[in-house]
Amino acid sequence: MQPQACAFEAMLAQHCAPALTGLAPANLVSLAPAEFPQLSTLVEGYREQLASAGVALYPMCRCRRRLLLLVGRPQALERQLTRPYVAAFLARLGYPVEKGLEACLRHLRRNLRASDGFPHEIGLFLGYPLADVLGFCALGGECAKLCGYWKVYGDVDYAKACFRRFDESRAFLCRGLREGRNLVQLLGLSPSRAA
Repeated sequence: MQPQACAFEAMLAQHCAPALTGLAPANLVSLAPAEFPQLSTLVEGYREQLASAGVALYPMCRCRRRLLLLVGRPQALERQLTRPYVAAFLARLGYPVEKGLEACLRHLRRNLRASDGFPHEIGLFLGYPLADVLGFCALGGECAKLCGYWKVYGDVDYAKACFRRFDESRAFLCRGLREGRNLVQLLGLSPSRAA
């Protein structure tokens, strides 16, 4: 495998293991074209490879220095965004939830481009509990009960269990890559499945 592909897979495993392994609807990774001169080619190649595992790569915004890539499972994203309380919250923010995932992603892309930071509702796309997204919005990221993959304002026990599973998925993928397997093998897409 080419060094750029190895480094790309390592970035995906490090930052997107929960989505890749089906534990979260999506994760974000920020990639620098300076580190990956053939970034567009890599993204397209992996988009095709990972699609058969139900994983999609969505470029969200791009500037000269970075590409923000949403790595997600479309069916899990659809389920997440159509949960009644999530859909109602997103609709109040102007998201066209009734038009489906692609329309919501287009709206999120617009919000990312128009924002100096991250629109807080992005946490809902990543599977964060609504209570934690609302807490973050209300308190500006302060006074969280727990910090991990996200800032927790609601159910700490649930978050701790998620964080533990997310850590395990990251360790599994990173270990497999170090042992010489690739993401496709580790996600069970080839005959040489990971043990």
